[in-house]
Amino acid sequence: MISNRFRLNVIVRIVALAATIHLDIYLIGSTSLYVTALLTSLLVIYQVYALVVYVEKTNRDLRRFFDAIQYEDFTQTFSGAGLGSAFDELKEAFNNVLHSFRRARAEKEEHFRYLQTVVQHIGIGLVAYRRDGSVELINNAARKILYLTDWKASADLKNIHELKDFHEGLAEKITALKPNERAVIKVTFRNDLLQLVIHSTEFRMREQLITLLSIQNIQSELEEKEMEAWQNLIRVLTHEIMNSVTPISSLASTAHDLIRKSPEPDRETLADIDRAVNTISHRSKGLIEFVQAYRHLTKIPKPQFKVFPVRELFTRVEELMKPKCFEKNIKFTTEIDPSSLDITADIGMIEQILINLIVNSIHALDETKQGFISLDGYLDDKGRVALRVTDNGSGIVEEAMDKIFVPFFTTKPSGSGIGLSLSRQIMRMHKGSIAVESKPNDRTAFTLRF
Repeated sequence: MISNRFRLNVIVRIVALAATIHLDIYLIGSTSLYVTALLTSLLVIYQVYALVVYVEKTNRDLRRFFDAIQYEDFTQTFSGAGLGSAFDELKEAFNNVLHSFRRARAEKEEHFRYLQTVVQHIGIGLVAYRRDGSVELINNAARKILYLTDWKASADLKNIHELKDFHEGLAEKITALKPNERAVIKVTFRNDLLQLVIHSTEFRMREQLITLLSIQNIQSELEEKEMEAWQNLIRVLTHEIMNSVTPISSLASTAHDLIRKSPEPDRETLADIDRAVNTISHRSKGLIEFVQAYRHLTKIPKPQFKVFPVRELFTRVEELMKPKCFEKNIKFTTEIDPSSLDITADIGMIEQILINLIVNSIHALDETKQGFISLDGYLDDKGRVALRVTDNGSGIVEEAMDKIFVPFFTTKPSGSGIGLSLSRQIMRMHKGSIAVESKPNDRTAFTLRF
């Protein structure tokens, strides 16, 4: 229908042009109406121009239509001006197609925003980067896990190799991962230990090879599982030991009483049996006390939280520990900044942790001249309350740094190995952490963060 109208319109224009040309030739060759001939010549030129414009109008609109699709410029509209009613259907078809593209593009953008929202709010860190290291995407969880705002001026990671400023060697370990490979990487940042589980996968987008990393910090989960495993072990050990030791102690005491009440005892034999049974009785009681000490790891009471000034806590600890430090010729100091620093915790539990740490420091200073212990309270760089016990004693060797919080592990000949484990468990119940940094014979600091 449109082609028929177009053909008829072109034929009419050509016939009119031919008639005008004949008239112009007649006026020029057979009459002296030069002005009329000039006007007729101008009319011929105009008709030729109008015919060309009319014919090319369709080509221009088609080119504009395809350009709009190619460059995704769906703001174009087609009015059909100058084409007449014959092209109303074509104009409507063009506009309908562009409207469909606009709708599809709007849906695409809506889905993109939806996926962006999901990516930014999931708890797993996601980082996508190109082969040259330039980062295409990083979500909020990854920013938090990698502490971006703490070591970068902005929260954006431009290139994966910038991670060398966060932890030396991390970028190299990440880029060395093969597709679908998973690795656990240990990272220490400002005395905080991170166990990062990183999974790598690859995909192509716009002819670009993209590597997608999923990142999780499982340090807290590992600590919880570790403590849970030790607690289960302790429960089994204490149950079995108590079941064995209690009757031994009871029978030893009974035998001891019977021997003493014997009417005709053999004195020499009686003396030997009496010493042996006494030894069994004392050792059994000592073993029971020893086992009950380990039971503390599995029977920590629920913290009774309250807000109190750090100065009150430090005063209580100082009153208890300063005489012992004076006796050992150890300088003991406290400092609180700001002086009005408050904390929400169980004051009794935190006091016990600080006492244990200071006792450990006193033991570490046995061979140190001019020893000192400092107890500090402050706000760390994240605005968290931090309490720190520092000494210049023998310190902790590097090989023992990862083990000192494990139950039963101790570097002291007479130590039980539960003090630091108990301290970590108490801090976890406070949703906090305990960390250590040590340079043997120079400086050792235990820091509690809330």
